Amino acid sequence: MISQLPRWVEFGAFVLSLIAGYVNAVGLLGFEHQSVSHMSGTATLLGTGFLNSTAQHSLHLLGVLLSFLLGASISGFLLHGATLKLGRHYDTALFFESVLLFISAGLLISGSFYGHFFASAACGLQNAMATTYSGAIIRTTHITGIFTDLGIMLGGVFRREPLDKRKAKLFLFIIIGFILGGTAGAVMYAMYDFKALLMPACVCFLTATLYRFYTSKRG
Repeated sequence: MISQLPRWVEFGAFVLSLIAGYVNAVGLLGFEHQSVSHMSGTATLLGTGFLNSTAQHSLHLLGVLLSFLLGASISGFLLHGATLKLGRHYDTALFFESVLLFISAGLLISGSFYGHFFASAACGLQNAMATTYSGAIIRTTHITGIFTDLGIMLGGVFRREPLDKRKAKLFLFIIIGFILGGTAGAVMYAMYDFKALLMPACVCFLTATLYRFYTSKRG
């Protein structure tokens, strides 16, 4: 078990989950109620759409799924290994995510549905930035697994097993960040429509810059 959780891990997890919740809220409000930060709902829509949707709509959903896969592939190419380690190319991945979100915003503002694909690719890239902390897989673009792992931990507490407080704290950071991101995304979308995506794009760029500065100082 890891005895000490670096501050940058908690901060990074919170910011990334905030970004994901924000982008997903814009997706649900502006992409015909499609999720872009996780693909379970989109895959279900594609499956049910074979019976009652047009071919164009089904192809669009398929494009969203494949874009998410492509984004994850980019992350898999950039990052090697699954454990948390200072110095990995998280900054490069975040720069790519920032670029994808800027492109998505530009396309959607101009009325092009291809922006959906770039937003999905950005989330796929972030979701693939998975790390292993104290035996748990940490992802920041959806919180189903986080709630599951947290529930397992609570079940262990009921059996009088010791609670891993650092891991529980990290899970809470991710959950709170995702929810707050959803709130911020809804507010900003109501005010600025798809221009709201410029905010998480800038946050990704700033986070990547801060991470690169931090690692250079620690190196």
